[in-house]
Amino acid sequence: MALPNKPKGELKAVVDPEIVEMEVDALIVGGGMAACGAAFEIKKWAPADMKILLVDKASMERSGAVAQGLSAINTYIGENPIEDYVKMVRNDLMGVIREDLVYDCGRHVDESVKLFEEWGLPVWKKDADGENLDGAKPAPSLREGGTPVRTGRWQIMINGESYKCIVAEPAATALGADNILERVFIVKLLLDKNKPNQIAGAAGFSTRENKVYVIKCKTAVVACGGAVNIFRPRSTGEGKGRAWYPVWNAGSTYTMCAQVGATLTMMENRFTPSRFKDGYGPVGAWFLLFKAKVQNGLGEFYANSDSVKDELAKFMPYGQSPVTPTCLRNHLMLNEMKEGRGPIYMATEVALNAFLEDRRAAGMDERSLKKFWKHLESEAWEDFLDMSVGQAGLWAGMNVEPEKVGSEIMPTEPYMLGSHSG
Repeated sequence: MALPNKPKGELKAVVDPEIVEMEVDALIVGGGMAACGAAFEIKKWAPADMKILLVDKASMERSGAVAQGLSAINTYIGENPIEDYVKMVRNDLMGVIREDLVYDCGRHVDESVKLFEEWGLPVWKKDADGENLDGAKPAPSLREGGTPVRTGRWQIMINGESYKCIVAEPAATALGADNILERVFIVKLLLDKNKPNQIAGAAGFSTRENKVYVIKCKTAVVACGGAVNIFRPRSTGEGKGRAWYPVWNAGSTYTMCAQVGATLTMMENRFTPSRFKDGYGPVGAWFLLFKAKVQNGLGEFYANSDSVKDELAKFMPYGQSPVTPTCLRNHLMLNEMKEGRGPIYMATEVALNAFLEDRRAAGMDERSLKKFWKHLESEAWEDFLDMSVGQAGLWAGMNVEPEKVGSEIMPTEPYMLGSHSG
């Protein structure tokens, strides 16, 4: 039931739009990764005659936070104990977590990742010599015992530009085209008049036609992503409006559910990542895969300085953990800038050239070195092309060569979302 991407001319605003009434058993509000997962799973367990409808305000193939793609999956448990995963999340969020929910995520996430790979998601693997093979190279699948390329203890690398398309297709196949309603923005949940605390339906409007939809249902799942633009983005001038988290994630998940009395948990958490300045490009692969480090405006690699150790001592026990929590790393970065030692740079040139020197020291000949260098360079750019094309465009427009010069990073504005630490 996909509608055209563009309206045919101007749509006249009318006082009395057409009202479309529908009735289903189960309603899925949203079309991102969580909604696609819900659609795929519910069809496995639901009776054949159960009427299920998914409503997406965009087009499911490229909607949601993963629309632009990803270059890594942040959680794949593999050989690790789930308890250690919970400890990692607790440390990263300095105790502000629901351990039961995080543990549940850890129990199920690997099966989801294996499904993604079977549906077509290219996952990097290690070969017999321990070298990295990107997703284009033949290798055993995760279910067959293939070893993923890890960029830390929990993350694995993927070629994920088409991640969302790959996940949306099985969801669409499971539901069937007649059970997917696109370009309809659900804005209100409706409660049962006679039965307390019971969802009875939802209401919304078409973004392409002068129609209001009222959908009755017996049960519903709301998965419309997090919330952006609660705090003003740092982008200015020509880049004004650019944010790291997708601007269409308007917080309707939280709002609609709160309005009908749902319990909101973990809302005290604000996620503030560090990103490349102006383009909001991700830093995870640079830190974890390329082993890059940050330096201040004086060229100092400040992470192990005495002043940093003194500052971390104020936040025990988290300040002494082997992996400094994300929020404390941001705090240290802001401290450097407040003390006049900014801006902060990701030393991309140091990291990339260190790889080259390691290979040279291991005896790699010059011809092989050139081939290795081209591969390394393509990986550096593909990290952005897989998930943040705007950052690649910024680098290209500014003639930035990451092997020659570092790039400025800084904390973003805060976001509200349900990922990135578990």
